[in-house]
Amino acid sequence: MDLQLKDRTVLVTGGSKGIGKGIAARFLEEGAKVAVVASGKESLQQVRQDLPDVVTLQGDLTDEKERERIFNEFIDTFGKIDVLVNNVGGSNGGKTMETPLSAFEDAMHLNYYSAVDFSQRAVKKMKERQSGSIVNISSIFGRESGGKPTYNASKAAMISFTKSLANEVIKDGIRVNGVAPGSILHPTGNWQKRLDEDPEKINAFVEQEIPSQRFGTVEEVADVVLFLASKKASWVVGATINVDGGQSRANF
Repeated sequence: MDLQLKDRTVLVTGGSKGIGKGIAARFLEEGAKVAVVASGKESLQQVRQDLPDVVTLQGDLTDEKERERIFNEFIDTFGKIDVLVNNVGGSNGGKTMETPLSAFEDAMHLNYYSAVDFSQRAVKKMKERQSGSIVNISSIFGRESGGKPTYNASKAAMISFTKSLANEVIKDGIRVNGVAPGSILHPTGNWQKRLDEDPEKINAFVEQEIPSQRFGTVEEVADVVLFLASKKASWVVGATINVDGGQSRANF
């Protein structure tokens, strides 16, 4: 299927490893022009080696001034933005009563506010051309408890934001959607670390909690992101699609 993504300009936050890197790789395969942004120098150096055609941008995505600089660098490089993938995120803290308020604030800054800021900046540019797509990477735990409370809350906010922004900007030719991954296995992720530490426990988790009886892959998430970013998904607006092998218990 030709997704008609050739020469589309794409910005992927948190794109130097894991799901973000997989998304960037798939866009490149489709002929898109891709930039990834991350904070780590070593991970960006590695992604340049693995994906020679990718443009890398470094900065702290919890800092508003850094986000402004990064976005302006992207526009200076490509002249426009066709697709924004808000993927950057992380998990912190523990149980609610054991976690300081500052940890909740940190999670919101990284997982949610960065997406709101980049989306506002992208929409302004996309409106000029009456065209564009934003895809927000949330989590199945934005719909149900399962991850750490700081993570759950920020991803729930992401899902709500996706719907509200989608309804606001579709009249301008801009589609906003989301992907909610379940448990995805990749070399730099927490699941791989847990699997290495206690394979018996994690294999039991997979058997009990994931109907598909295996972890998902970054490529399986990336394929859904590309579909949502493409014109093939022209009538999909404000949706957040679970990509979880049946793991989620939510029925909506």
